[in-house]
Amino acid sequence: MFGHWTYLVLDLGSLLFPLLLSFDKKVAFYKDWRYLFPGILAGMLVFIPWDEWFTRAGIWSFNPEYLTGIHIGSLPLEEWLFFIVVPYACVFIYACLNAYLGDPLQKLGPWFFVGMAVLSAVLVSGWYHRTYPLVTFGLIPFAMGWHYYVFGTRLMGKITFMWLVHLVPLFLINGVLTSEPVVRYNDFENLGIRIGTVPFEDSFYSFLLLLIVVSVMEYLKEKSKAKT
Repeated sequence: MFGHWTYLVLDLGSLLFPLLLSFDKKVAFYKDWRYLFPGILAGMLVFIPWDEWFTRAGIWSFNPEYLTGIHIGSLPLEEWLFFIVVPYACVFIYACLNAYLGDPLQKLGPWFFVGMAVLSAVLVSGWYHRTYPLVTFGLIPFAMGWHYYVFGTRLMGKITFMWLVHLVPLFLINGVLTSEPVVRYNDFENLGIRIGTVPFEDSFYSFLLLLIVVSVMEYLKEKSKAKT
C-alpha cells in the first residue's frame, strides 16, 4: 500500500479525524484529555508487555516490508503508536455516542457483560492450550470484575455501545493490517477463526483494552468531580 510507511500511515490516519473533531462544541472531547491519557497509559502498561511477550514467542510478528524500521524492544514504533491512537479514536467514539445518543443500551449492557463472561469461560476451558484466546479471555473477566466493583452496571451500556460501533473501523483497519499482511499471526496459537482476514480474538482483545482505558478515565473523572 504505502511500502515501509503503511503501518505508520494507518496509525496517523486513525488519529486524524478524531483529533480534529475533538474540539466539537457539543462533545468537547479535549476537556477529557487529562483523564483519557492516564487511561491510555494504563492500557499500555498491560498491553505493551503482553505484546512484547507474544512477539518474542512468535504468536504474532510484524512484516518489515510495511514498517519504518524503528523498534523499541521487540516492537516496531508503529505498534507503540497503535496503543495510543486506537484507544484515543475509540474513546472519542464513546464520547460522541454519549453526547449525541445518550445510553440507549443501558438495560442491555449488563447482559452483554454476562455474555462476555460466559464466552470467556467457555473459550478458556476449551482452548486453554492456545495462548492468544487463553490470555485474552482469561483477562477479560478480571477487568470486568474490577469495573463492576468500581462502577456497578451504570457504564456497561455505554461501553457495549462503543464496542459495537467501533467494530466497523476495527475491521477496516485490522483488515488492512492482516491482509497485506502487516501483522502475521501464528494460527497454532489462536482459535484459527477469521472474520475476513481478522482473527476472532482481535475484537475481544480490543474490548479488553478499551474497557481498561475507559474505566480508568471514568474513575478519574468521578474522583475529580467528587473533589469539587
